[in-house]
Amino acid sequence: MGAVHPLVLAPDTDPEVVARVRKGDIAAFEILMRRHNQRVFRTARAVLHDEAAAEDAAQKAWLSAYKNLAAFEGRAQFTTWLLRITVNQASKDLRSRHSHMKLLEAPQRDTTPETPEAEAARARLRGILESAIDSLPDPLRVVLVLRDVEELSGPETAEVLELSDEAVRVRLHRARRQLRATLEEILEDRVGEAYPFLGARCNAIVAAVFAAIHAGEA
Repeated sequence: MGAVHPLVLAPDTDPEVVARVRKGDIAAFEILMRRHNQRVFRTARAVLHDEAAAEDAAQKAWLSAYKNLAAFEGRAQFTTWLLRITVNQASKDLRSRHSHMKLLEAPQRDTTPETPEAEAARARLRGILESAIDSLPDPLRVVLVLRDVEELSGPETAEVLELSDEAVRVRLHRARRQLRATLEEILEDRVGEAYPFLGARCNAIVAAVFAAIHAGEA
């Protein structure tokens, strides 16, 4: 996965960083992006089922979050608020793809080279996990990614997806049951390795968002 970017470890809490951005410290927005970019991308990918589309949706979600920071009141966690924006943006993009029949196109593959430390066994396992997760129906896949990959709580997932706690529990149970037949213990032990978020992709999303901000698009 590579070294952790220093901004991820910035001492300020999310609300404190949000307050700094609201006061005009635009550069501080990068702290939030570095801290939560992987989670945003993974969530978008869970909805869109496509690497390139997820990266585009992640950029749009971050721009939307930047434009609407004044609407963040702190009653929910920043991550919950952010992921709701992400799910809504990815769902909107998915509807657009359906309307233009783009789902008939061959899925685009991630061309980012493997990090030097990535081993062949891990890559093979990751492929098995991604394939198994991708095979789930959309409603089950999104819940599984939020709960088991991103490790959101049940109530947080329910808030992000605007579902009841019971609906989240039922969907998660069904998703795990479908995966268990082929993954068995792999799901519990290694699912967090699915959908790696490499430094190059994180840097690309940050650069694109800040380019849009400085161009006056936000």
